[in-house]
Amino acid sequence: MACPDAGVLDWASAVLDTGVTVLRGLRHGGSPWLLRAGGRELVLRVARAEQAAETATEVAAMTYAARVAGSALPVAELLGYDLAERTGYGLVLTARVPGTSVIPAEPDPERLRALGAAAARISSVKVTPAVALPVRSRPIEAEDFAGMRREQGASDLLRAAEAAVAAARPDDGRNGLVHGDLWHGNTLWDDSRLTAVLDWDCAGVGPAGIDLGSLRCDAAWCHGVEAAGHVLRGWEAEAGRPAGDVPYWDAVAALACPPDMGWFPVSMAAQGRPDLTREVMLERRDAFLGAALSRLASAGQPKRLA
Repeated sequence: MACPDAGVLDWASAVLDTGVTVLRGLRHGGSPWLLRAGGRELVLRVARAEQAAETATEVAAMTYAARVAGSALPVAELLGYDLAERTGYGLVLTARVPGTSVIPAEPDPERLRALGAAAARISSVKVTPAVALPVRSRPIEAEDFAGMRREQGASDLLRAAEAAVAAARPDDGRNGLVHGDLWHGNTLWDDSRLTAVLDWDCAGVGPAGIDLGSLRCDAAWCHGVEAAGHVLRGWEAEAGRPAGDVPYWDAVAALACPPDMGWFPVSMAAQGRPDLTREVMLERRDAFLGAALSRLASAGQPKRLA
């Protein structure tokens, strides 16, 4: 969609009871859209009708997170939504939150610990699985990364990781809300203060390790393997307990990407990190994954995620 059509804008105007103006697209010149209504700025996410289920997931997750976690987990104010029933599009209209999702070039331990703490708060939200919030077992579950590995080919390391993950699946006794695509680009920051967690369309119910592993892998891609430790420390400090099965969930997260890193470097460049080339990201992913497999092998049987 080059610009929200008249029906979409009429819908937003009806929700807000005032006229709206499109200011600009916030991602590659498109959705989400920055709108103005009176003296207020808002954000409108637009999805195709066939993606309405993802819109329903986003709405359900944002509603639970805001209601249960409150100010401890910043979520943009949800003003309205349409599940392709009135406009033919999946729409999510929220208040604009100040901040930027640009990824710092150098590791910021305070920010990385805050990310880990946010993941712990998300997992503390207890919710029953439902159609809009299905059970999740890995990040970005809608993407068939295993199929990509079969079609494109996979390194010995990736094949070893697949085998290790299949053999070491922990019997998790504690599930909660998961974001499902938790990385730096889906957050907003004002200096080192987290102002919002965004893009909940991959959310669901599952083990805390899904989001923890995702953040640790993202930290390793952005800054090197050592940066993942800050995320873990932030998670454990917030949760008040050690995280279990960390090597397993690290491996799961490292497998949640195309074998050649695909479009991931493009996404990183859009967040201010053009230095994260395919070669750099492949090297860092493999280092992160190799470390996880070594710890899995030395640990033997996984422990339950407490």
